[in-house]
Amino acid sequence: MIETDVLIIGAGPVGLFAVFECGMLKMRTHVVDALDMVGGQCAALYPEKPIYDIPAHPSLTGEELIKNLQAQIAPFHPTFHLGQQVEHLTHLPNGGFEVTTSKGTQFRVKAIIIAAGAGAFGPKRPPLANLEDYEGSGVFYYVTQKERFRGKRLVIAGGGDSAVDWAIALSDIAASVQVVHRRAQFRASPETTARLHELANAGRIELVVPYQLASLEGDAGTLTGVGVETLDGDRRLLAADALLAFFGLSSNLGPLTQWGVEGPKGTFAIDPATGETNVPGIFACGDVASYPHKLKLILTGFAEAAQSAHKAYAYVFPGKALHFEHSTTSGVPSAGSEVILNVA
Repeated sequence: MIETDVLIIGAGPVGLFAVFECGMLKMRTHVVDALDMVGGQCAALYPEKPIYDIPAHPSLTGEELIKNLQAQIAPFHPTFHLGQQVEHLTHLPNGGFEVTTSKGTQFRVKAIIIAAGAGAFGPKRPPLANLEDYEGSGVFYYVTQKERFRGKRLVIAGGGDSAVDWAIALSDIAASVQVVHRRAQFRASPETTARLHELANAGRIELVVPYQLASLEGDAGTLTGVGVETLDGDRRLLAADALLAFFGLSSNLGPLTQWGVEGPKGTFAIDPATGETNVPGIFACGDVASYPHKLKLILTGFAEAAQSAHKAYAYVFPGKALHFEHSTTSGVPSAGSEVILNVA
């Protein structure tokens, strides 16, 4: 049984900033996330794409944002429990909660901050035989490091922004890029779609349309080809070292919806002044939190994380007055502490 002050559910940017805000108030934190990496959608979906609406940063990538947040929270010794979902919640008679994850990790905490975005999410997997044999070696759903695909023969499947953006970005370093989509029209922005067609006309990208994925070819987890076919049954075998499948994400709040926390579908209603839900001691911030006229922006989630941490203080230190201080007055503990990762 792990005893700590605050359990934070979600290791995306808002969850990471919640660690910082709790740390500034001398509250200990552990963080649980269903993904096996820190960073949430920023790390999983657009680590190398620029973000333009983070204050004081005209532009920074998702990866840079997560690295900066990790450096910011390092002084507070957070422990991350990755690759697992929170499941069972028990209210303790004298206040606080016991929480158990899908991997059997148990926590006893005084407050909970849910920063789970749209909930635990994972990729929508194509219905291909033997898919599991190639996942992580020849089939990928995210790009976390472009260099991994240098000199590779790539097949990219999908017609949205992720597929088109990565086809363009990887065309500079890959041996070849073939984009498979079931129709000639792409759902990406007009600018990037136009750039995709420019690269196709220049011979740097091949558009394989209208086709859809049909099979994987290879041996012992090493991918050598991707079979595709049209609705009329015409088949092709594309030589490939890697398949990047971008069919979006499936997400849900899972067992969290059984905790008695109320709110519109897929969200939890909070008091925007405190971040607290209808269940005392449970807070929500980021995209999972809802209230009238809510703006789903990262910076909004940052503010909600701060509100949640300040209200959670009353549960962690009951009866103790909180004297608010700006960081310019209070300072931050010396940096250099290690962030502990616990990957299931």
